[in-house]
Amino acid sequence: MNRIVLVEDHVRLSRLIGQALAEAGIEVDRFQRIESAFPGIAQKPYAAAVIDRGLPDGDGIDLVRRLRSAGSTLPCLLLTARDSIHDRVDGLEAGADDYLPKPFAMAEMVARVRALMRRTQGMQSLNPEFAGLQVVPEAGCMKWGDESITLSSSELQIMIALMRAGGQTLRRSSLENAAWGIGEPVTPNALDVALHRLRRKLQGIGCDLQIVNVRTHGFALQKP
Repeated sequence: MNRIVLVEDHVRLSRLIGQALAEAGIEVDRFQRIESAFPGIAQKPYAAAVIDRGLPDGDGIDLVRRLRSAGSTLPCLLLTARDSIHDRVDGLEAGADDYLPKPFAMAEMVARVRALMRRTQGMQSLNPEFAGLQVVPEAGCMKWGDESITLSSSELQIMIALMRAGGQTLRRSSLENAAWGIGEPVTPNALDVALHRLRRKLQGIGCDLQIVNVRTHGFALQKP
């Protein structure tokens, strides 16, 4: 599982964090409130959570406590403008796994999220491969032999999802969630445009894999 949940009500910061994680090959679902995040987290097996303390409907610590009371062992990183020892102790005692004071460098945040993901479940390879095709998230590209080509953030997430499916079919909604996250506005043809570009890029590096439209079911990465 290579998807985390972000609970942050500051729209611009949420987008910046989501972009930094996406560029590192980590998919993100975003929520702004505790009451929407708690049931949302129960719906998917997330690899980690990044939670702001100052949320509109309470302290992010309260969400961590609710998760722990419900038996969740989801690794949690707290973000906060409060940087006293007392605040850090409160967060850790509530069940948080790590604590990052604001302002912070995005590179450090990404590194801490990766560490949490590795700590509990052994994160899948950050450079996924399938049938000779490799995606390198940190470089924002995919490789076939000696050839490589740059991918946008959404294209990167789509390719990671298709490759991890191992040739199996993924529904349109799954690919849209992988590329843009839950709750993000997506135009009706956004996925089709992204898939068209990816097909051209696969051809551009001489890859013999194709993104196949499995009628009424979805899409898969397969050999012709």
